Amino acid sequence: MREVFQNELDSLADMLVEMTQKVSVAMEKSKEALRTNNLELAEEVIAADVEIDRLQLELDKSAAEILALQAPVARDLRVVIATLRMSASIERMGDLARHVSQQVRIRFPESAVPDDFRQILKDMTTAAVRIAHAIQELVSEPGLDAVPTIDDLDETLDTLHLAVFTKIAGSNLSPSQVADVTLLSRYLERFGDHAVSIAQRIEYLLTGSWTSELIPGTD
Repeated sequence: MREVFQNELDSLADMLVEMTQKVSVAMEKSKEALRTNNLELAEEVIAADVEIDRLQLELDKSAAEILALQAPVARDLRVVIATLRMSASIERMGDLARHVSQQVRIRFPESAVPDDFRQILKDMTTAAVRIAHAIQELVSEPGLDAVPTIDDLDETLDTLHLAVFTKIAGSNLSPSQVADVTLLSRYLERFGDHAVSIAQRIEYLLTGSWTSELIPGTD
């Protein structure tokens, strides 16, 4: 019976890994679509997001069945609950990668990125891709080594997000350009926040220490 239960937990973990892999690909493609104003690539990201959503629904259904039929306790219960919360954050990261590509589609054939903001948004998307890869590594092989990297990349995204607003204040952007840049920066900043939330939950499962900075209800 215990072996069956462990197989069910392993299946949840496998679905989490697959979700992170798809999110990494989505952010990589969104970065390139934004850099090159590639509508075809943006459309690929938008269309592929439905698969991330499907995986989350499948995972959540499996987790609910485990809770109902296996009645896990102690650490096993924490694992199932944490998995549910992480799946929601990973799914949201996929949504945010999709939002970046949607900005490309909305403005095409014009670019969603004004010339003066190309470097700063390139830096943000580069950090977002790196944090996606770090989360994929962390979920695939849980350990504490990747946590500081994720925290540092999130700090980078936060700093760049604030710099975007400073740059907007001194620019001559049109209202639509201001909206584009603000939304893109916000999507990327929130992408980092969700990654931190996932890292903190894994850290808790590994150490039993519940950090006071754990982000509740990250949207």
